[in-house]
Amino acid sequence: MKRLTLKIYGDVQNVFFRQNVLEVAKRLQLTGWVRNDKDGCVSVVAEGEEDKLIELLGYCSEGPKMSVVEDVVEKWEHIKSNKFEEFKIMY
Repeated sequence: MKRLTLKIYGDVQNVFFRQNVLEVAKRLQLTGWVRNDKDGCVSVVAEGEEDKLIELLGYCSEGPKMSVVEDVVEKWEHIKSNKFEEFKIMY
């Protein structure tokens, strides 16, 4: 099991980015959260199998059609057990 933390830069707010990440993460059976940050970025913390996290990273690097992703900063960690029970949008 791994944890992937992302900070996504660009035109990523008010373009349904969080909702799309939520749907992708749930389809991939990941747990964690996504939120808009005050600095205009989107942050994601996701836990699960590495191959599924890589797929989420690929999605976040492109984003939904109306978004413009300029950069994604990623951090990977090994974990022993999931910290989260589900994937949700944080406000």
